[in-house]
Amino acid sequence: MKEELPNWRMPSAFAGMDVSLVDTPALLIDLDALEFNTHALHKQVHAHGVKVRAHAKAHKSVDIARLQIKAGAIGICCQKASEAQVFVEAGIQDVMISNEVMGLQKTDRVALLAREAKISICVDAVEQINQLAQSAKNHGAVIHVYIEIDIGHGRCGVKTPGEALALCNAIKSNSPSLVLAGIHAFRGSAQHMREPAERKAAVDFAIERLREIIKTLKTEGHSIEVVTGGGTGTYDLEASSGVYTEVQPGSYVLMDVDYAANKTTHHSFKHALFGFCTVMSICDTHAVLDGGLKTFAVDLGFPKVVAPGWSVKSMSDEHTVIVPGVEAEELKLGDKLKLIPGHCDPTVNLHDWLIATRGDKVETVWAVSARGALF
Repeated sequence: MKEELPNWRMPSAFAGMDVSLVDTPALLIDLDALEFNTHALHKQVHAHGVKVRAHAKAHKSVDIARLQIKAGAIGICCQKASEAQVFVEAGIQDVMISNEVMGLQKTDRVALLAREAKISICVDAVEQINQLAQSAKNHGAVIHVYIEIDIGHGRCGVKTPGEALALCNAIKSNSPSLVLAGIHAFRGSAQHMREPAERKAAVDFAIERLREIIKTLKTEGHSIEVVTGGGTGTYDLEASSGVYTEVQPGSYVLMDVDYAANKTTHHSFKHALFGFCTVMSICDTHAVLDGGLKTFAVDLGFPKVVAPGWSVKSMSDEHTVIVPGVEAEELKLGDKLKLIPGHCDPTVNLHDWLIATRGDKVETVWAVSARGALF
């Protein structure tokens, strides 16, 4: 009888397996660290009477989203309509698309999802509102809409109270198909400012801009019940601001080299996400691992080798070259190493599976459920 080859589309691990036997390259999740991060953040945010809306774009995993909701998150965020679809189809009932969409194909998808769950989305132009209203009416749906405010990030969002008021009026004119949900304000660049004082100054600037806009909208008769935004780098500042009612951290649950470089005035999160690679070649000057640019995203820098004394010298499609420093531990062919990704979100999006471990055993395997959901 012909022996069957392993199915390369299936995960390279199963529950109960020793981690040392996991084929590489792979992504490992340290469950103890992930659970610590989840509960630590939620406890801190809830102490301010603020809600957590976990950002699922970091992990793209239905299983992790469910754990976050079980731990107290009111729902999740994602960035694309098709990404939202993955989570709604898995039974998650409160999904925010913290982004704009353009095109009736996309707004039709949003409207159809809004028939199955509470769906909210951001806008910064009347044209977006008109398309959402048309799709909502055509499909008998109600879509919750947030006004996106540019609070210094220089990406999406309106800047002035007058612009925000025009959008509120446009949403109101399309009631009941559209509901004004509140304000979305995210200062992405502040997430990666290293010094606490620098991050605080950026958020303080944003708070003052938001207070002015909220005052104008309320004066004109618009109720602003929710102000949402923030991220892993600044969530504590938004939570304690007295303006934000919910925060949207995402990377905290996994962590990466870049976020770990932030100096913090409170507890640090633990690294829960690791690339797992095998030494495939070695000589007296360097070793080569079997995962490269198709295993790790490097937009925010190279991954960090966990093995003492070793660092990444260079990367190509399927290779990472690491070099020894002072007191580097000895490596040999076939050794398996953990590396901390430089940027967790796009690294996860390169993989189909997350291998969840506890100690030296595989506890479960999770699909990267929304991988490739780009529409």
